[in-house]
Amino acid sequence: MKQKIITKLLTGMAGLGIALGAATAHATPESDRQELIKYYTTKYPNVKLEDYVYGALAFDADSKAQYDAIMEFPPFEADIEKGRKMWETPFKNGKTYAGCLPSGGKQIAGNYPMFDEAKGKVVTLSNVINDCRVANGEEAYNVDDKKTMGLLTAYMRTLSNGMLSNVKVEGPKATTAYEDGKKTFYSRKGQLNFACASCHVQNGGNRLRSELMSPVIGHTVHWPVFRGGDNLVTLQERYQGCMKSVRAVSPPADSETLNNLEYFHSALSNGLPLKASVFRK
Repeated sequence: MKQKIITKLLTGMAGLGIALGAATAHATPESDRQELIKYYTTKYPNVKLEDYVYGALAFDADSKAQYDAIMEFPPFEADIEKGRKMWETPFKNGKTYAGCLPSGGKQIAGNYPMFDEAKGKVVTLSNVINDCRVANGEEAYNVDDKKTMGLLTAYMRTLSNGMLSNVKVEGPKATTAYEDGKKTFYSRKGQLNFACASCHVQNGGNRLRSELMSPVIGHTVHWPVFRGGDNLVTLQERYQGCMKSVRAVSPPADSETLNNLEYFHSALSNGLPLKASVFRK
């Protein structure tokens, strides 16, 4: 069974170039996005574009109904409350996270990751939070720490719930970072010789074993997620988990490779609304 699944994935990848005519050296971020939208809406004409924010749930009405029922009384509300308290608790100097950010941190999460020209690199929301902490005399958090950075970003993103993803790729340095993330997404890796695109482009919407593969469009608008109830999982942790699944060694969280991957990945969901802090099984 496992070999059949691998064969199916690799066979699907053979047609990837046809399916993604825009995924070339001459493509722009917007043409990449539009080509993927065209690919999916042609392949699945009965699935509305705005429903791609639900990932694989957009292809399974029963699972979507279960999700809707769980989200009426989310089992992770206490965790979001912990994040809120952290956000609102003043630093030792009396200032708060809201004082570091435009509009007090509201309706800005959809702009990230962002290419910072002054720093010459992609910055994520986690980077912004740590910059704020350091600027106010506090120690930076470990980006892998779910009880601090994880809960804080989960709450912070609720302040931008419904904002349209608006990741900008402007200028040669930003484009280079985007293309590096794109290369990571489409490059095969690990003993299984899979790329991120193996599951989430060519096989998006297909069922492998008992699981529906989620399509790349809409992927990034709902992270961090709470899996199985209150197990917070960040986007970069998910990247690492996927790489481990194909028996590859993942770069560390907040590395240039994963930040650039998140930059490319997030730009593909531009125009779709953020669905902050959601349940996933």
